[in-house]
Amino acid sequence: MKTKEEMRRRTAVVTGAATGIGAAITERLARQGMHLVLVARDGARLETAAEQLRAEHGVQVSTFALDLSHQGAPARLAEWLTGAGTEVDVLVNNAGAILMGPIADSDPARVRGLVDLNAGAVAELTALVLPAMVARGTGAIVNIASTGAYAPAPYMAAYAASKAFVLSFTQAVWAETKTTGVRVVAVSPGPTDTAMNTRRMPGKRGPDSVADTVMSALRGRGPAVVDGRLNAFQTFVFGRLLSASAATRTAERILRKAALGN
Repeated sequence: MKTKEEMRRRTAVVTGAATGIGAAITERLARQGMHLVLVARDGARLETAAEQLRAEHGVQVSTFALDLSHQGAPARLAEWLTGAGTEVDVLVNNAGAILMGPIADSDPARVRGLVDLNAGAVAELTALVLPAMVARGTGAIVNIASTGAYAPAPYMAAYAASKAFVLSFTQAVWAETKTTGVRVVAVSPGPTDTAMNTRRMPGKRGPDSVADTVMSALRGRGPAVVDGRLNAFQTFVFGRLLSASAATRTAERILRKAALGN
């Protein structure tokens, strides 16, 4: 990853940038002098965030209101960036959705939309911006996964599975690109205090902590980073020490109460 001076006049694209983890990441990138493209569904919130970043850090900030769960949305974003003459130096695929409860009680359309956003849009946007980065021999892609990626999660089945895709996909792309000068890394937060995750869960961390981990991961070398020591320990236990069946049974007991209150 480049130094602070080298990052000036470079551009980062951050999805899910209006609030929470995305907003915390954009603040840190702006602090480093990077120009920004903020992407999220809520155009009004994006403009408010952009105005604050411009005023506080003196960087250029563009916004693009877009629901990335819709078919063709990642391609629309890529076309808009090309039309604006924007060269993407850093892509942070942060936009995501969560769905708690039994799959049997879930809206099938919401399940499909979650998978399209959490997994499909991440893969498509990565594939859209990566070739130019490889050709230049520089760039970075951060895909926000989750500690839920490390084991099946009853009552969050689609969410955990979509994040498992993100983790596996990113690790594979890291291996493909590790000698090209492009940094590809998955960052896995645990329960985080955001508007998307308002339920009481043990060990919640703040968006600022996750953003700090993202910035550190950009300077690292490995394909995957877990945010927080407790979360890293839990992923080790669930992902390596326990069998798949034992991990699933344990997760079911923990998540049943969070999802159903019993």
